[in-house]
Amino acid sequence: MIERAYQVGEALGLQVWCEDEAGPYQAIPQSGASWQLTGQPATHPHEYIRGGTAKLLTLFRPATGEVRATPVERTPNAVLHPWLEAELAAIVATLPDRPVEPATDRATWEAWQAGLTVRPTLLAALPPLRVLLVLDNLTGHKTPAFVCWLFAHGIMPLYTPLAGSWLNMAESVQRILVRRALDGQHPQDAPQVMTWLAEAVVGWNAEPTPFGWGGKRAARRARARERRHALGGSGAYSRRPVHRGRRSRTCTCKGYAHVK
Repeated sequence: MIERAYQVGEALGLQVWCEDEAGPYQAIPQSGASWQLTGQPATHPHEYIRGGTAKLLTLFRPATGEVRATPVERTPNAVLHPWLEAELAAIVATLPDRPVEPATDRATWEAWQAGLTVRPTLLAALPPLRVLLVLDNLTGHKTPAFVCWLFAHGIMPLYTPLAGSWLNMAESVQRILVRRALDGQHPQDAPQVMTWLAEAVVGWNAEPTPFGWGGKRAARRARARERRHALGGSGAYSRRPVHRGRRSRTCTCKGYAHVK
């Protein structure tokens, strides 16, 4: 059902979003390449103090490449649920109104529950379905109050099965954002990690890359027929390469300007 959402959801008039919490990321020297001025390579100390950790709350729309993300220090339900509700309410508010047709609406909701491992009980009165939301199977995502809130706002949660994180395309975009923000750097504390993650999100949204879905086997078969670029973390692909430096042509992250 999650694969079907990626393949036909947007064509049916339903926005498809993926949600995940990335991290934790430590404020310690990070391995990897980095942007530096010529003749001034990055150096890291062999001794350092751990400066705390940060996580990244992420909502990703594969069809457009849009990312809504907020860095935080931790992600209990008291932090995650209010953030998700605020972001999803803003998304739903941008969608055109649909007439309420109780019988048809319920049939649509039930059709998107068919075959799911986790099938929350639908509300007695349902609004028109507007959004399909891919989530992992954390217990917090199945909290009754939160699930009822989703239903009341026309959002169907689609939970990935156990060991099925590759079905969540947010995994791929998070890998890209974190590499851009932290590779080769030495953040001193958690607020600095969060600042760099937020800057990477801004840069990504300046020139977002839409993701397609091919699954694991289909993506391998398709490479022989057309130009596709596999993305780590999920079964996503893009039709153009997503380079580490593609943020924004005017980005001034970490105190210096550079061209990507």
